Amino acid sequence: MNISFDITAQAFGLLSFLLGIATFYQKDDRKLKIIMLALNINHCIHFLLLGSVVSALSAVLSALRTVTAIYISSKWVAAVFIIISVASGIALAENLSQLWSIAGTVVGTYSIFLLKGIKLRIGFLIGASCWLTNNILIGSIGGTLLEMSAITVNLTTMYRLYRDQKQLINTAI
Repeated sequence: MNISFDITAQAFGLLSFLLGIATFYQKDDRKLKIIMLALNINHCIHFLLLGSVVSALSAVLSALRTVTAIYISSKWVAAVFIIISVASGIALAENLSQLWSIAGTVVGTYSIFLLKGIKLRIGFLIGASCWLTNNILIGSIGGTLLEMSAITVNLTTMYRLYRDQKQLINTAI
């Protein structure tokens, strides 16, 4: 682990942490995607300041796919983003450990384009695990806190969605 104590880089990481909490707390998928866009842009700056080009690339691709996913839900568009993510990650990575952010981006891309509700959040849990590994490896304090919290908040939101669905079913009966 290579923790950078650059105050500016870590400040952007802590802002990402706050944006991430706001993102994954959302029950509305559209609001989730809009806040996630701001998170991805901020994360790109954070990763560039930490010197992690592959992570910054993943954040840019995540931002682009999030904007696209607000308007389009297509397996073909998802496939294009996944291919671009994998190809560019392999081209830029100097070692396999740098591909954790790419794995997180691929899982997130599949999830944001093709899943909804609780399944969307399960995909985000898997992606968060990949990003957590990446953030620990590159020394991102805010990013590490973000992914640990994202896992917790996602589980809470999944429970809230499940509870709402159960209440809806009970009301219909």
